Amino acid sequence: MGRIAALALGLVLLTLPTALVLSWMGSAEARLVEAEAATGKSAPAVAVAAEANESYCTPELKQILRRVLASCGLLGSEGGRGCQPLEAKNVATLSGGDFNALFVPMRERGGIVQFELASATLDPSASTLIDRVFADRAGASYFFVVARASQDGTTEYNRKLSEQRAQAVLDHLHTAFGDSELDKQVGLLWLGEEYAQLEASFCGWPRNGSAEHCRPDELNRSAFLAWIECRL
Repeated sequence: MGRIAALALGLVLLTLPTALVLSWMGSAEARLVEAEAATGKSAPAVAVAAEANESYCTPELKQILRRVLASCGLLGSEGGRGCQPLEAKNVATLSGGDFNALFVPMRERGGIVQFELASATLDPSASTLIDRVFADRAGASYFFVVARASQDGTTEYNRKLSEQRAQAVLDHLHTAFGDSELDKQVGLLWLGEEYAQLEASFCGWPRNGSAEHCRPDELNRSAFLAWIECRL
């Protein structure tokens, strides 16, 4: 009888913790249901942020970002080196229109800096726009500067001019913000007149140009700016 009593006591001791845990879990669940019923609100769904990121960071955009990081010197000792038009075509592997369409979701946090004909000089309104767009980082890792030129002049001249425009933006960022990490954050693409010309639909973007100065040739004397928030 002593052995049977001991076994019975042992079983009780083994099952008691499990019973207590189940009881605590049931009580906690009941309190959660009661609290949610009292406030009329449920806990926020974590998936919302992930879904928003996925809708913005399409596979095509992520593919281009990876290629830019690897091919255009965005990171490392050659940060900010940038890509020329022929390299950019290989990086994007998309038509100009498709390439531009990837940036449409960035409208609210992007901007287009317009330049005068044959100029890479930033006017005060352009500097103000750059400062505003760059300051709206919100945790993003990479800042893109995609410079273009209109089709006035030779192809070679416009390649060089668009490079100077991209560099003008980077130089301004160094002067205005003085961040030692800039060359690891800012990626430059200079596209000349050959690739990814902007269409009239981009006239509605934040720009330093006036409403009456948005003909295609004026719009493409420019540099597109945006922080990229994708997690690669």
